[in-house]
Parts: sequence; structure tokens; C-alpha cells
Amino acid sequence: MRKFTEGFYGYAFAMAVCLAAVGLFLLITPQSRTENIPKVDYALTLSDLRRTAPFQVWAPEPVAAGWVPNSSRRTNDGGGTTWKLGFATAKRDHAMLAQSDEKPPAEFANRLSNTSTVTDTVQIGGATWERRVREDKDQRSLVRFLPDVTVVVTGTAAWDELTTLAGSLRQQPRITS
Repeated sequence: MRKFTEGFYGYAFAMAVCLAAVGLFLLITPQSRTENIPKVDYALTLSDLRRTAPFQVWAPEPVAAGWVPNSSRRTNDGGGTTWKLGFATAKRDHAMLAQSDEKPPAEFANRLSNTSTVTDTVQIGGATWERRVREDKDQRSLVRFLPDVTVVVTGTAAWDELTTLAGSLRQQPRITS
């Protein structure tokens, strides 16, 4: 029995037992083959912003088919009010809508797009947007400066998906009651 547990054959036997145990574990462990992207309902945050934000709020109408809103965060700090709304796109890349009345507006845009370099401008739905690229982070951004708010559409999504999000943005009517 001692020769069986020593040397190369002992090592090979121990390795086979370990691999068999791992294989059995993987065979009997339930595995999900379905996608699990957390979905958030941002309607309450949007409604609250329409009542209280010191700027005109923009939101996608409608959300593109196959897109999943997966994060919504509003912050109020000394720099202003900011709303970030994240999406998993139809191609399962990341896109985010961010808007703020932070001053100066360029600092907000530079921080969210991770660059201050404007590569060009593009017309989307009759509005002019700056295009910015941060190659080393695989990040593309569209930036629009309005009198009371800076709107940034950014993420790892391709230009066509970011353009879809920017084109779906509609100015939301203020809620006064």
C-alpha cells in the first residue's frame, strides 16, 4: 500500500480524486444560465426631481427596447443637485445619463467624461452635443451645456447606443403641487 501513495502514481491518484470531486460538485450544483441584471424603478426619483430640482430635468422617453435601468442616484451637496441614471444597453454595455447644476459646468462635464478634450460635435434631435473619448478607459461621452443644467451621456456603449439615449431625452415638466 505504501508504494501506491508515494511518488508519481500517488500524486496522479490524488490529483484524479480531487478532479473527480470538483467535477461532481459542478455537476450537482445548480447553475443559472439566465442573465441577472438588477432593474431599478427610477420613477419616484424622477418625480421628486421634477418637484425640487433647481433645473429643468431631462429623462429618456421612452427607454430604448432591451435597455435595463439598473441604477439611479440623486445627490445634493455644496456643488449642486446631480442625478445619475445608469443602464445596461441592449448590447449589454453600460450607458449613463448624468445631469447637474454644478458650477462651473465644465468641471462636471470633464469629471463625468474623464476628459476635457472635445473631439467634435454632433447634432442629435436638433441639439448640439460635444463628443469626447477617453480611449484608455473605453469611455465615450456626449455633453450638452444648457443654461441651467449640464447633461452628460457616457459609458462603454458604442456611439449608436449613446446617441439613442441622448435622442430619447425629453424635458420633463415641473411638478408644482
